[in-house]
Amino acid sequence: MLKPALKRMIILLSLLTGRKSKITLTPLSDLEGGDGVWRATGYDPAFMLHGWFAAGWNELFWYGETEDYIPLKLYWDSGQGFSESQSFVFGEIPKGKQAYRKLVYIPRDAVHVRIDPGEKKVQFVFRDIRMKKVTKAAIAWRSVKEYVGHRGFSYTTIAKLWGKGREVWRNEGLKAVWSRIKQNSGIEAKGSIGDYPQWMKESQESYRSTAFIQDNIASLPYQPLISVIVPVYNVDEVWLRKCLDSVLNQYYGNWELCIADDASTEPHIKPLLQEYMKKDNRIKVIFRDENGHISRSSNSALELAVGEYVALLDHDDELAREALYENVLLLNEHRDADVIYSDEDKISVKGERHNPFFKPDWMPDQLMGQMYTCHLSLYRKTLIDQVGGFRVGYEGSQDFDLTLRVAERTDRIYHIPKILYHWRTIPTSTASSSGSKDYTQDAGYRAVQDAIRRRGIPASVEPVAGRSNTYNVKYEPVGEPKVSIIIPTRNMASTLELCVQSIFEKTDYHNYEIVVVDNGSDEEEIFRLYERWTVQEPDRFKVHTLDIPFNYSRLNNFGVEQTTGELLLLLNNDIEVITASWLRDMAGQAIRPEIGAVGAALYYPDDTLQHGGVVLGIGGVAGHSHKHFPANHPGHFNRLCIPSNYTAVTAACLMLRKEVYLEVGGLEEQLQVAFNDVDLCLKIWSNGYNNIWLPDVRLYHYESKSRGYEDTPEKKARFSSEYEWIKAKWSDVLANDPAYNPNLADNREDFSIGHYPKGKYRNNQAVCRYPRKPLAITREVHS
Repeated sequence: MLKPALKRMIILLSLLTGRKSKITLTPLSDLEGGDGVWRATGYDPAFMLHGWFAAGWNELFWYGETEDYIPLKLYWDSGQGFSESQSFVFGEIPKGKQAYRKLVYIPRDAVHVRIDPGEKKVQFVFRDIRMKKVTKAAIAWRSVKEYVGHRGFSYTTIAKLWGKGREVWRNEGLKAVWSRIKQNSGIEAKGSIGDYPQWMKESQESYRSTAFIQDNIASLPYQPLISVIVPVYNVDEVWLRKCLDSVLNQYYGNWELCIADDASTEPHIKPLLQEYMKKDNRIKVIFRDENGHISRSSNSALELAVGEYVALLDHDDELAREALYENVLLLNEHRDADVIYSDEDKISVKGERHNPFFKPDWMPDQLMGQMYTCHLSLYRKTLIDQVGGFRVGYEGSQDFDLTLRVAERTDRIYHIPKILYHWRTIPTSTASSSGSKDYTQDAGYRAVQDAIRRRGIPASVEPVAGRSNTYNVKYEPVGEPKVSIIIPTRNMASTLELCVQSIFEKTDYHNYEIVVVDNGSDEEEIFRLYERWTVQEPDRFKVHTLDIPFNYSRLNNFGVEQTTGELLLLLNNDIEVITASWLRDMAGQAIRPEIGAVGAALYYPDDTLQHGGVVLGIGGVAGHSHKHFPANHPGHFNRLCIPSNYTAVTAACLMLRKEVYLEVGGLEEQLQVAFNDVDLCLKIWSNGYNNIWLPDVRLYHYESKSRGYEDTPEKKARFSSEYEWIKAKWSDVLANDPAYNPNLADNREDFSIGHYPKGKYRNNQAVCRYPRKPLAITREVHS
């Protein structure tokens, strides 16, 4: 070990000289080879790192070769051994031959650092590893360069960056400023993280030739006219030309371009639009006499439209060349489609694409929290006419308001998981910064308030603090339905005491009962606990015994038989309540007729996230969304800030109506320990209900206390059997989670960009959707 003074001197010299320290690798497990050429011989390969590295931020450099992609996961040991809670996936050995570099953070108390290269048997090259200390100032400078590079260097760009930083500092503090710097540097993600240039390269390589696409279009039996509407006002000539050219260059040709100039004062606008009208007779332009803002201007463009469908395009953005073609492909498979939306990315002033938004399929509760469908959206024109087009007074969120109103008249809303729209990041664009148009936040808030009123639902909406255009809708548990909390347990009195005491002391909802299912306890301490709580809460605390070999599903099914509540809450015994409103918020969602399972935000004791919803396909079956993210992190495009639909949530804290539980047959008793909650949620989802996760329902989860780990041959055999059982039953949906996106990684829980999903869809196929039993819900909707 180096003396502290000498170490500080080396760090200073490395910063001044840019010196990279050489790192050597020692195989720990499931690896053989040397001199940079390795073979993973098992499913837990690991290297120990040796060499000099500083605490804090470092840049790691390496060279890799492989025929497959190998994720690299870094662990650190603070003196108690390596653990999953002290780890993160930071990069990969990319397919082919490539030098790579990545920022990594090493805590000050780390005494050992380890790297695990994937979880499969494969040969690869991993060599020339170097480490270089990086200062926070350097990271901040990188963030500034990234921001300015995407938006162009100008006084407006710098002023906006300064103003945004000052706003975050005043409202949220210095820690929030540093978090935003890390987001802009690509270290900590608010949006998608990963190698987007690599993804784009793969998508381009897999795309069909122009001749193939043209032949395919000619063979399509249904080729509807699509009206692309563009409201225009004082946009720079270069961006307007790129916007209009992106329509002219579409593979699919049965379109019309309907432009409304909103009385622009810039002299180049009118001649340019007249030029394009002469260039192509599919282009229509109306010149408004007075400026009316974007809603009136968009309605003027709609008046020109005669197409069966309408696509929305902003005057400084671009359509991908295949945008309309992909929509028509879907329409040929799904003629009932009323709304179609796609994935999108940003495009800089230099034409560089970045920050992709890979979205889930149609998730109605998520739409109430944010305008996630956004670009590119295609609407059946008759529906737009029925709702009266764009509403004046909702400028900045006029498309959000339109989508909310249209969604009240149809649920035939489809998603194309492909990037079909490029949102320009210039200082005057909403893509440039979430705070670039503050009035959009208020307009969006009123749009959600109006939707609540029209639908006649007992709910309120709150803007999410510090997150523009993001809203939290909370439903009231009308009638205060009784909640039966079912807690299976065996011994572990101190664990159960913490759980039960936190419920009784912190919960502000009073109509509930706790039903403990004792699984053959034999310690006196637990029986004393039962007696004490039975005396203190005779009406709300009950104990029933089922002394069988541990079977989580059977214990809960038995517990349900003992309940008297309209709502059921499955709860682990190693849970501690954090937020007082947890039961009220969950009950408000669970009594909604369209909702099935309601999940919670569960945290480790170190305040990092343990459960933010379940993502199917991670690790073969399922993983937890945003696992190990710090508390108050916004998540993937603010998904941790809003109630979000997931296909599944964990049964460690899961609420649902008793009638729904019985309708789907409860928990599958063949799944004694693993995946029974995933199976339950998929049965609920298959019956037409939406499952939901709530960000403001916060509890601690001391995970695995009650059962331990899968560390014996018997447990491993049982786990393998349950793994194969659920894979066989739900293989299709496990491979294509509608609440996730096929372009995101299936080996990580942080919503990282994956690899182009060649095996899941091709460019001549529409998006695959999985049928669900229709759920008849009568909802009062007012115009």
